[in-house]
Amino acid sequence: MTPVGGQGSSPGAPRAVDVARLAGVSQKTVSRVFNGERYVSADVRERVLQAAEELGYRLNGAARALASGRTRSIGVVALGTALYGPASLLIGVERAARDAGYALRVVNTLEGDPAGVAGAVESLLEQGVDGIVVSEPIDEGSVSLSVDVPVLVLGAPAAFGGSRAVAAGVGAETLARAATEHLLDLGHATVHHLAGPQRWFAARDRLQGWRSALVARDRPQPPVIEGDWSASSGYTAGHELAAGGDVTAVFAANDDMAVGLIRALLEAGLRVPEDVSVVGFDDIPVSAYVTPPLTTVRQPFDAVAQEGLRLLVQAIEKPDAEPAPATDPPVELVVRASTAPPPTNGPRPASGSRDSAHAPPTTTD
Repeated sequence: MTPVGGQGSSPGAPRAVDVARLAGVSQKTVSRVFNGERYVSADVRERVLQAAEELGYRLNGAARALASGRTRSIGVVALGTALYGPASLLIGVERAARDAGYALRVVNTLEGDPAGVAGAVESLLEQGVDGIVVSEPIDEGSVSLSVDVPVLVLGAPAAFGGSRAVAAGVGAETLARAATEHLLDLGHATVHHLAGPQRWFAARDRLQGWRSALVARDRPQPPVIEGDWSASSGYTAGHELAAGGDVTAVFAANDDMAVGLIRALLEAGLRVPEDVSVVGFDDIPVSAYVTPPLTTVRQPFDAVAQEGLRLLVQAIEKPDAEPAPATDPPVELVVRASTAPPPTNGPRPASGSRDSAHAPPTTTD
C-alpha cells in the first residue's frame, strides 16, 4: 500500500520516507502519527514530529483524508459577534482544536436569520468536516439540525444540536445563581436583575439562575429589566432602577451592562456599593479597573472549550464508545469592591438627576 505522502509535488520537497529515515521508524509509523492513530508511543510520536519539523515536512491534507476517511477538520457555527463571551469562547475552541490536531473552519451567522444556523451547518458538511461546534446560539424558533457527524453545543441545550449532540461547560444558570447568592449572603433582602436579550439561551439561563436563588430563600422577585448586552442598555436600566427607590442590589447578566448601570446609579446620586451593590458576569478585562472595581462571575472559557473538544473528538474518533462523562469546571466568583452589605437604613431614594455630578468612591481590589 502506498504510504500517505507529503509535499511530493515540488522537486526536492521532503517525503514521508525522509521523515521515517530521520526518525528511525517505518513509513507506516509516520502515517500512523499524522493520521492520529493509536498504538504509537509518546516517544516515537515525538521523534516523528521533530523529524518532520526539521525537514519542513507537511502532510498532504487530501492524501490524509483519503487514507483515514477523515479530514481532521472541525466546523464552527458562530454568531460573528464581538461580544466578549462568545469571542473568548471561540478563541478557546480554536486553541483546543489545534491542540487536538484538527483544523477549524468557521461560518458566521446573523442574529435574526432563522435559516442561518441550518445553512451554516449545511455549508460545513459540504466541506467534509468531521464534527461541528455550535457556539452561543440564539433561539431562532424551530431549527432542525439533521447531520451525520457529531455536534458539540456550547451555550444551549444539547437537544438544540440534534440526536448526535453533546454539551459541555458550566451552565450559566449555576453561575448566575452563585452571583445572586453572593448578594443575598451579604444581607440584601432581594436582588434585582438586569437580564440579557431573552432570545439568547445564555440570557435565559442567567435569568433562571437568579430566579432559582431567590425562590430557594423565599425572597421576592422584583420585575426583570431586559437589556441588549450593551453598556448603553445598562445605563438606561440604571436610571429606571434608581427612579424606583427600592433597589439595594443588582445582578447584571454581563459586565458591559453592569458598567453602564453603575454610571447611571452614580449620576442619580446613589453610591456603589454603599447604597447599591452590583454584580456582573464574564469578568471582562476592564472590570477590574472601573470605579468601583466590579464583582463578577468569571467564565472558564478555555476550560469549557477544552472539555467540549475532548468530548467532540472522542465522538469523532471512537463513535461506538460510551461517551465519557463531562467534567464541569469550577464556578469562580471574583469579589471586588462593587458589593457590600445593604445600607443600615434600607433603600435610599435617588437624589439629583442624570445631569448631576457625583464623585465615585475611591476603592481598591
